[in-house]
Amino acid sequence: MSVIKHRDQRVGVFIDVPNLYHSAKNLYHAKVDFKEVLKTAIANRHLIRALAYSIRTEGGEEQAFVDALTKSGIEVRLKDLQIFPGGMKKGDWDVGLAIDAIKMGPKLDAIVLVTGDGDFVPLIEFLKVNFGCQVEVIAFGRSTSGLLKDAADDFIDLGQSNKKYLIG
Repeated sequence: MSVIKHRDQRVGVFIDVPNLYHSAKNLYHAKVDFKEVLKTAIANRHLIRALAYSIRTEGGEEQAFVDALTKSGIEVRLKDLQIFPGGMKKGDWDVGLAIDAIKMGPKLDAIVLVTGDGDFVPLIEFLKVNFGCQVEVIAFGRSTSGLLKDAADDFIDLGQSNKKYLIG
């Protein structure tokens, strides 16, 4: 699966931080080098916006991480972790990420989703059909939905070069 990537393409990058964080932690016992992932996503094209979606912790431990992403040119969107009666915790940004991609789609030639979450398959189909966007996915192949890989115009497996994309 190979697509044409030229430097005049307008690119938007949408990063599902919890998805990548948990994949790297569970598969490699390491952290993601998001700056390197962004460089791969841009692929020497014209970056319009890069957004990362993450969860705000109760103690605010994420601030150093947020600062590092911001310094790398990535806008960070945070939301509070939801804690339900019984202790179940939830903090996902799927709808927020999808809405942002749809809002920005008409202004982009290529959209890069940095996630392995198969819930984004309908988003990929929508962006391709309605806006004619080239949609690329970047994630760790071992934890990426097969349907997501199939729906994308291009898939980059971070696991193929994990030393490049991991810290620790």
